[in-house]
Amino acid sequence: MRIALAQVNAKVGDIAGNASEVRARVAEAAARGAQLAAFPEMMLTGYPVEDLALRPSFQRASATATEQLARDIAADGNGEVICIVGYLDFDTAPVNAVAVMHRGSVIATYVKHHLPNYGVFDEARYFRSGSNPLLLRIDDVTVSVAICEDLWQEGGPVEWTRDAEAGLLLVVNASPYERGKDDSRLALCRLRALEAGCSLAYVNLVGAQDELVFDGDSLIVDSAGDVIARAPQFTPVLMVADIEVPTSPEPAECMSITTRLWPKEILECPGVAAQMPELEEVYSALVLGLADYVGKNGFTSVVLGLSGGIDSALVAAIACDALGADRVFGVSMPSVYSSEHSKDDAYDLADRCGLAIRTVAIAPMVEAFHQSLTLTGLAEENLQARVRGITLMGISNQEGHLVLTTGNKSELSVGYSTLYGDSAGGFGPIKDVSKTLVWELSRWRNASAEARGMIPPIPPNSIEKPPSAELRPGQVDSDSLPDYAVLDAILEGYISGDQGAAELVAAGFDQALVERVLRMTDAAEYKRRQFPPGTKISLRAFGRDRRLPITNGWRESVG
Repeated sequence: MRIALAQVNAKVGDIAGNASEVRARVAEAAARGAQLAAFPEMMLTGYPVEDLALRPSFQRASATATEQLARDIAADGNGEVICIVGYLDFDTAPVNAVAVMHRGSVIATYVKHHLPNYGVFDEARYFRSGSNPLLLRIDDVTVSVAICEDLWQEGGPVEWTRDAEAGLLLVVNASPYERGKDDSRLALCRLRALEAGCSLAYVNLVGAQDELVFDGDSLIVDSAGDVIARAPQFTPVLMVADIEVPTSPEPAECMSITTRLWPKEILECPGVAAQMPELEEVYSALVLGLADYVGKNGFTSVVLGLSGGIDSALVAAIACDALGADRVFGVSMPSVYSSEHSKDDAYDLADRCGLAIRTVAIAPMVEAFHQSLTLTGLAEENLQARVRGITLMGISNQEGHLVLTTGNKSELSVGYSTLYGDSAGGFGPIKDVSKTLVWELSRWRNASAEARGMIPPIPPNSIEKPPSAELRPGQVDSDSLPDYAVLDAILEGYISGDQGAAELVAAGFDQALVERVLRMTDAAEYKRRQFPPGTKISLRAFGRDRRLPITNGWRESVG
């Protein structure tokens, strides 16, 4: 059997554009002799649609477009290809559905009986939908069709597939990227193929939607759990593969389809794409996340403050890789406390990356504020950050650039940022990247450039020097924060692991430090609520996966 897995990039709400993408990929699949073409979950509407699912006009548009798409595919001359396309359907409530299209009609549908507006599927909180997979009888082969969550469910869909003696379990997905998820995803596909006793084809969305990144990584495993095809990560591709599928008796409750397509003599064997090393994988996710956020929201360029530090340097490198250096604009905004090496490092970065840079000295603006306000200490320091924020937002307003914030997850966790200052902007590319990971990614990006004979984009001095906001003479981050390696280890246990103070102290961390870090983290929730969106790469990203009450009397302590 020749199948085509369409690992494609959909945009939420762009039903017409998504339908056009389906038609183009079906035409390619037909030209390559595929009998069946499968698209990701919620392909027609994009994913996740969130509260768009509750809007009747959107529900009707999705259902109407699904019927029209089947007719259009046939009108294109490709009606013999069996198409599996995800969409939003509705009856008394909206449902996550797939449509089976053949010869100009939707001949079968399969729905998941829950609202698809709950954000995004989380296997840790999965609840059973109460439905079995759809069974298709294609010539003399039985194919079982399921939607994303089914794969994580024990028994149910797998038992149904095995009992029907299906030769193929096809799972359509919109599974977001997280560090380490590929390993668990592949292991699960292998396990389910073994349990079902048949081949398993897994097609996944690629691209970014707001804070989520979908990495593709579509794959096919045989009944022994061996990988026979795997698509590259973060890249749209139509993966066409010939797979051996055994014939079986026709089961009950099965939709029968007779095809007139036969695979061409040339064997389609796409091969197994190698999984990216972890740092390359994370960096690729950050690049795709920014590229799609800018592109899908209609921005043409970005602007960011370049301080000479490591965070802004990494964001600039990501932006240049995502958009091209000609669409990235840097601004050096020295104060009276800015060191010469910081200004030099900012311009060194611009030269290495090829981006445009300008200098806007903030000292006169800060002095103008001081003539009207008497601010000292922390208030004076924050004023400098806020003047920089105003400067960037003014340039954005005047020239149409999207402002990128450069704060990392470690700072965001403990509130080491200034509201309406360094937190001002439209997108935070490293919002979910810890400080220690910022250094790792920067070193990896430079090493990657050197390996290709290119100039490393990030100045070595930006990587090696102690991090500092330079808001007072001689200031460094370690004046206010513990060593980042220790801080990040505590935050990982608290944020991703939901460990309390007692568990962290039992793990070997100093009690006073643990209680201080947790207190800072809890108290900074109001700041995090006002931070711009940013690419999610971890299990627990702020805003999407982890929210604390702002008004909150609970404080962690060992006692």
